[in-house]
Amino acid sequence: MSSNGIRDKVAIVAMGCTRFGERWESSADDLLVEAMADCFDGHPTLDRAEIDAYWLGTLGTGQSGLTASKPLGLQNTPVTRVENYCASGSEAFRNACYAVASGAYDRVVAIGVEKLKDSGFSGLLRGDPPSDGTASELSLTAPAAFSLLDPAYCAKYGVDPAVMRDAMTHVAWKNHHNGALNPKAQFRSEVAKERIAAAPLVAGRLGIFDCSGVSDGAACAVIVRAEDALDYTDTPLYVKGLSLTAGPGRGAVDPDYDFTTFPEVVASAKDAYAQARITDPRTEISFAEVHDCFTPTELVLMEDLGFTDRGQAWKDSVAGDFDLDGRLPVNPDGGLKSFGHPVGASGLRMLYECWLQFRGEAGQRQLADSRTALTHNLGGRPGACVSFVAVVGSELG
Repeated sequence: MSSNGIRDKVAIVAMGCTRFGERWESSADDLLVEAMADCFDGHPTLDRAEIDAYWLGTLGTGQSGLTASKPLGLQNTPVTRVENYCASGSEAFRNACYAVASGAYDRVVAIGVEKLKDSGFSGLLRGDPPSDGTASELSLTAPAAFSLLDPAYCAKYGVDPAVMRDAMTHVAWKNHHNGALNPKAQFRSEVAKERIAAAPLVAGRLGIFDCSGVSDGAACAVIVRAEDALDYTDTPLYVKGLSLTAGPGRGAVDPDYDFTTFPEVVASAKDAYAQARITDPRTEISFAEVHDCFTPTELVLMEDLGFTDRGQAWKDSVAGDFDLDGRLPVNPDGGLKSFGHPVGASGLRMLYECWLQFRGEAGQRQLADSRTALTHNLGGRPGACVSFVAVVGSELG
């Protein structure tokens, strides 16, 4: 798989994000309005009336473009609603970027929203389409499906389960530490490693603190042509590479699939790196926002994204390589684990952290030198998923 890409053709010139969490007091409409206000209010060079089109990402919070056009009071403006599991927000962003790069529009908005806490369910509300009966993994809950990564990884690489438990614990501890520094995060308290390791089990060896939160929230971005970006802000965020892959979904019946990798992530990362001209992600990426839906997921992603060697993620994680002060900080905003996971907004939330870091506005979690960042979204489950990877930078060229 390969794509020509749109390197340095479009840029983000404004972003907004709500506080994530149990927003019982706010409807989906309220969250959309709040994200847009955070993006546009006080921005003298931006006028909502000049936005040519919108792309809305949401898994289950509304159907059609009316989900956004009604609360935002849009007057006969094109609004495209997209859904791609947990990568729905990233899909909205990808399509919005291509629309501007094509020349079809000058100024567009990508926006994502999800209202999960009012669904009456403790996790994601979704309806699976009819299948041919081979997709047995659909009978598993998300925690159960992702819990398979842990024993499979230990078996393949000869990692003692207790050592793997320490690595998973460190991922949760790190992301809660980072989230405690983030005023918009769902969970803003540090959690001791002893408490994480001893938490009640949810599935397999995954405890409560190994799982991301169920959240409400919204986030948005304004995208323009790169050559116009400085007309709106002196610190635009330039798109270097965008890649989305959808796998064949044969993991449950493929004897070669061993639950220690996401082939879709490997493919999308390779494509995005080629577009962005990244040859060594370990040194050329300043920081990353990845889809840490469960702690072993983040460990596997470190290898799939090329941040460490195969079978070494557990060791590098415990060593602090991906901590806020490590060689390659991962999820400095707390990630899905701590910031929260309102599905349609998560991909744009990741870009929001890039926006803050590049502008020097990340507060206590501000990194010293942020020039190139990666965001990664995963939708589905091991063996049957979609994967999105974006590379963004603070400078042209």
